[in-house]
Amino acid sequence: MSGIIEGETGSWEMVIGLEVHAQVTANSKLFSGAPITFGGEPNTQVSLVDAAMPGMLPVLNEYCVEQAIRTGLGLGAQINRLSVFERKNYFYPDLPQGYQISQYAHPIVGKGEIEIDLPDGTVKSIGVTRLHLEQDAGKSLHDQHASKTFVDLNRSGQALMEIVSEPDMRSADEAAAYVRKLRTILRYLGTCDGNMDEGSMRCDVNLSMRRPGEPFGTRCEIKNVNSIRYIQAAIEYEARRQVDVLEEGGKIAQETRLWDTRQHVTRSMRSKEEAFDYRYFPDPDLLPLELDEQVIERVKNSLPELPDAKKKRFIGDYGLSPYDAGVLVAEQTRAEFYERVLAGKRDPKITANLLITELLGGLNKGGHDIDDSPISADALGELIDLLADNTISGRIAKDVFAEMFATGKGAAAIVQEKGLRQVTDTGAIDAVIDAVIAKNQDKLAEYRSGKDKLFGFFVGQVMKESGGKANPALVNQALKAKLAG
Repeated sequence: MSGIIEGETGSWEMVIGLEVHAQVTANSKLFSGAPITFGGEPNTQVSLVDAAMPGMLPVLNEYCVEQAIRTGLGLGAQINRLSVFERKNYFYPDLPQGYQISQYAHPIVGKGEIEIDLPDGTVKSIGVTRLHLEQDAGKSLHDQHASKTFVDLNRSGQALMEIVSEPDMRSADEAAAYVRKLRTILRYLGTCDGNMDEGSMRCDVNLSMRRPGEPFGTRCEIKNVNSIRYIQAAIEYEARRQVDVLEEGGKIAQETRLWDTRQHVTRSMRSKEEAFDYRYFPDPDLLPLELDEQVIERVKNSLPELPDAKKKRFIGDYGLSPYDAGVLVAEQTRAEFYERVLAGKRDPKITANLLITELLGGLNKGGHDIDDSPISADALGELIDLLADNTISGRIAKDVFAEMFATGKGAAAIVQEKGLRQVTDTGAIDAVIDAVIAKNQDKLAEYRSGKDKLFGFFVGQVMKESGGKANPALVNQALKAKLAG
């Protein structure tokens, strides 16, 4: 959807900023040693610190700090040597302390940038304002009892990275591309698994509407949207809602709203709080966090090759199109699979085409990715080798691939079992061509009278008669000679 909405009084432009809450990949919580395994029984992963028992003091998890540094470096952002944990005061039933330990005035990571690939092939840079560390709240369970709400504190105290963008996005497509790219980077870095369906990555959408070129309008925040599809749908609905209000002469109330996944509408939740509402102040139980430059350098030296760099290398070294390279690097496991196939000195473009069109196409139909592939990198390489040495044709390769995907068998075994080896015997090919010409004397006369397009007809008939096993290059060569008389 375009970021411009045409109303009765003229055009309106979306202005979008996102706050992504990414759960840090770690073995324990931000300020306690309690485990963080997803799916545990309610209230079985809660320490005395997480439950805010009197006299309990937080102890900062060093590994979570390094994960935040790692993420900041992966976003090309400024790592702040000095950061401060503050108390963000508000009441909620699943927030035992009555405040959240977060960062505000002095976050651990400052400004950075993310490049996104848009559907039209263009690239756009989206600014990152900051990344700060904070502890997650628990979870209120409203569906366990007819009249009561239960509280599960398993999530309480888990380490979150809140990654705040600049208001640089102008459409739902751009917002979706930003979240996809951010999730890809986090997964490459190993700092968040990005599983939105498990709640380990959630998004708050800030949206306002304005006339193109005018100052920003009043924004509304849509809280805790947990899928890219819902992010797009929420933006599109909320943009239209705000335009309708503005065109009727009303004003947008700055508020927090929720996305109703059943009705596909946003609903008012509460008036939007400002920073002063939370009465931020430095947490007296935690000293300011001072980072040693050697720690930052050590983390920097451990970074993997990130998606943008890998994409440029795939284009430069393998001659891939930007689109194909982008598809392959979108998941680290895909890129690794591709390069494992290439290790056998195979053609990069043929490999990319088979991997993207056939393998990923088949996996996507079942809602799977490369990790669930029934065909290994070695097995796909074997198929490509059979294609390269003319043991099978391109048409037969597709049939062999389909059998491999369905059964998990190897390419060579399938070719042997089904007798699919390509015919390269020129005598056998000549015999098939003679039979086809004999059956189609009328078409031969038309061809020789000037209807050159019938050459494709004869090729098709020969390939059909040979069961697709005749070598296409030899067929073309022999046909041209025989049809010429």
